[in-house]
Amino acid sequence: MLNTNADVQKQKKEEKRIHLRAKKNLATGGDRLFYLFNDLILFISFIIVAYPIIYIFSASFSSPSAVMSNRVFLLPVEPSLEGYKAVLRETKVWVGYANTVFYTIAGTLINITLTILCAYPLSRKDFIGRNFFMFIITFTMIFSGGMLPTYIVIKSLGMINTRWAMLLPSAISVYNVIITRTYYQTNISSELLDVALLDGCDNIRFLWKIVVPLSKPVTAVIVLFYAVAHWNAYFNAFIYLSNRQLFPLQLYLREILVQNQITADMIYDVELAAAKQGLADLLKYSLIIVASLPIWCMYPFIQKHFVKGIMVGAIKG
Repeated sequence: MLNTNADVQKQKKEEKRIHLRAKKNLATGGDRLFYLFNDLILFISFIIVAYPIIYIFSASFSSPSAVMSNRVFLLPVEPSLEGYKAVLRETKVWVGYANTVFYTIAGTLINITLTILCAYPLSRKDFIGRNFFMFIITFTMIFSGGMLPTYIVIKSLGMINTRWAMLLPSAISVYNVIITRTYYQTNISSELLDVALLDGCDNIRFLWKIVVPLSKPVTAVIVLFYAVAHWNAYFNAFIYLSNRQLFPLQLYLREILVQNQITADMIYDVELAAAKQGLADLLKYSLIIVASLPIWCMYPFIQKHFVKGIMVGAIKG
């Protein structure tokens, strides 16, 4: 069965490639000019997006003097691991990594669970009052209580300086609920539910055994959205956490950068100021790579579902 499915997908891709090639062969002069212009725009866009990443990667493996003198262009200059050594010498980086991994995994699990449990009932046409509840949920995208009321609520619930302050305030995203609900409406037919109910399947089992397995593309998309948001989160930690053992990676990285900035008492010592500035510049690029690498490693496994999930989930409202 797996081989058959793989062969079918391969055949569909080949048919699509042949169709596009035939379409280009039949294109008029104006169409060919459009394709050329489109390819040029895409290539320029790729360069604009890719070059900063390549530069940051090369700069992180260059020497401080090469980075400070702007000699890095594409490849590392005077290759060095000094920046990564300086980052990894900080024990708090490992503490931040462990905390961020926990916040990302636990937070994403909470997000996914609540999003599915909220989106699926809203996608059911037999759910009485679903338009009213959808209006209430969407209303929160436009109006919110604000920072101070939110802080008061978090404090009154006793979540200050706890891990829950990083998990519960961002437990669900209305945008992701709308995408997931629309995907369910588009791809999970009512006839499928009727057949499952006739076979003795209840709603919970239908959701877990049928809806969730058939919704892997949109689930992969919202997992990526939530995971990236948790991995980069720092504002909630900045407001709600003062216990350093609970700090996420982003706050520790900010501290490392601040500690390596040039202060007023260094201005008169030119050599010290130059060394400090060079290390600060090198640390900046090394920290970007260290903080971004896990997300870069995760994306290729989700990318095949990404386009399908986000497009199908956003076609209809």
